[in-house]
Amino acid sequence: MTNETAVKKLPARSEVPVEETWRLEDLFASDDDWEKEFQEVKVLIPGVSAHCGKLGESADSLYTALQEHDQLLDRIGSLYTYSHLRYDQDTGNSFYQGMDGRLKAFYSQAASQLAFIVPEILSIDEQKIKGFLEEKPELKLYEHALEEINLQRPHILSAEKEALLAEAGEVMAASSNTFGMLNNADLEFPQIKDENGEEVEVTHGRYSRFLESADARVRHDAFKAVFDTYGKFRNTFASTLSGQVKKDNFNARVRNYDSARQASLAANNIPETVYDNLVHSINNNLHLLHRYVKLRKKVLGVNELHMYDLYTPLVKDVKMEISYDEARDLVLKGLAPLGEEYQNILKEGFDNRWVDVHENRGKRSGAYSSGAYRTNPYILMNWQNNVHNLFTLAHEFGHSVHRYYTNKTQPYPYANFSVFVAEVASTCNEALLNDYLLKTIDDEQKRLYLLNHFLEGFRATVFRQTMFAEFEHQIHKKSQNNETLTADSLTKDYYELNKKYFGGQDITIDEEIGLEWSRIPHFYHNYYVYQYATGYSAATALSRQILEEGQPAVNRYTDFLKAGSSDYPIEVLKKAGVDMTSPEPVDNACKAFEQALNEIEQILS
Repeated sequence: MTNETAVKKLPARSEVPVEETWRLEDLFASDDDWEKEFQEVKVLIPGVSAHCGKLGESADSLYTALQEHDQLLDRIGSLYTYSHLRYDQDTGNSFYQGMDGRLKAFYSQAASQLAFIVPEILSIDEQKIKGFLEEKPELKLYEHALEEINLQRPHILSAEKEALLAEAGEVMAASSNTFGMLNNADLEFPQIKDENGEEVEVTHGRYSRFLESADARVRHDAFKAVFDTYGKFRNTFASTLSGQVKKDNFNARVRNYDSARQASLAANNIPETVYDNLVHSINNNLHLLHRYVKLRKKVLGVNELHMYDLYTPLVKDVKMEISYDEARDLVLKGLAPLGEEYQNILKEGFDNRWVDVHENRGKRSGAYSSGAYRTNPYILMNWQNNVHNLFTLAHEFGHSVHRYYTNKTQPYPYANFSVFVAEVASTCNEALLNDYLLKTIDDEQKRLYLLNHFLEGFRATVFRQTMFAEFEHQIHKKSQNNETLTADSLTKDYYELNKKYFGGQDITIDEEIGLEWSRIPHFYHNYYVYQYATGYSAATALSRQILEEGQPAVNRYTDFLKAGSSDYPIEVLKKAGVDMTSPEPVDNACKAFEQALNEIEQILS
């Protein structure tokens, strides 16, 4: 009993050994130094906003305004990184609560006062900007950035209409906000009995754990509890989702786009064929998902496989405890194919305390990589001795090394990258680590565990997110064609998609799954989810090239990590060796899924 209590009691932040925490002193030596910088930066906003109305006067005016804008945001980035990391390490610390709150309020103020820049650039004649670029060589730094802004030109309205749309932004966010309040604050799920027969309230956080339970009754009861609850509010959720879709279609229409999808993808200059190719390729490979479902039914030994049986691990009672020190060693070995330079960056991160390792009282949950242009790319972990945390560490280092390379290589205007490529670097690391582990572990049960881990990741990230993407496109097209999105029509369409994706032969497509559309927050972010599947596919392709080609592929991949936003995401990936305008990367990713499926079927046969 004493040992159990000791395990459950988290240490206070002050009790965590310093060597297991991130070294934020590299950012600011002290809180006083942060405060001094904050006060200096605050007075810079009026100087930048004073350029309003003057950008088109001369090449010098435009260049000076852009430089001062970047310098201000660069310094705010460092301030924000420090304040939010300090807050996240102990959210109960009132001093850092205040620091982070002040910085966020200041950033909102700065963003508001700097919002004139893009509309004003678009008000300048295109030929005049080209003349500025020829006239002032230093302005060439911004040539690609100005080209990106210029792509918006046909879709920017008059100043009066833009102001009206901006003013309406809060009103148009009502559907999303209402969904968030109902879903997160007001929705209450009933209690169920857990594996030990104890009454436990179902929550969003506990739901996934219940679905992973080895007890089929617990899985069934949690599934029923959640969807019976959503079913009671199905008409309200249909109203909020319909309102969001109407907002997306309205914004696209008034900005002269053909559709909401075109508007969303245009932000990163992504051809719509990328989206269509993804859905088409995955539809052509659904037989693999059906095979996986059949295998799941066989291994679980159930007469009927249900939708709530898709998350419980196939391989149980496998002890793969991995300490943080062991994980560090495995990450270094697993990512060795990326070469010595990459290894040295990883070692720098481990040795120079980029990682905040262990959980403590008040620390933000989960894991992430964060940083700004002139800071280290820090990683938050809440370490548990398991395989999931091992892969999470490799994943977050993928983001961090991507950020490191980009910041070291690109000037400030291009030291960022879109969501479309962000997940490639992290998922590629996971693929390489998985390959290393499978090549070095002989224990059959552990190999099964790793293969199951890969198959589940693929199912959730590629198959499921593509199903979401297909549904999202369906409902936007229906609404655009003036069809009403009712609870019944949404449920029917979503149910039919589940039937298509999972097949009807080896799994019972429970009626309740038709209501799942009502609980997916990503449907309130215009055409966002497809990027998870494309990113995963691109990462799978690149990891294979690295393993099969060696140095030439490593060189291309490193150049990709260094590119930032200096070119459009599709072009950056093409140079790395993956053409996402072609169906090939998604098809090849499905082949990797098939190979893992073949192996796990062979072991279990």
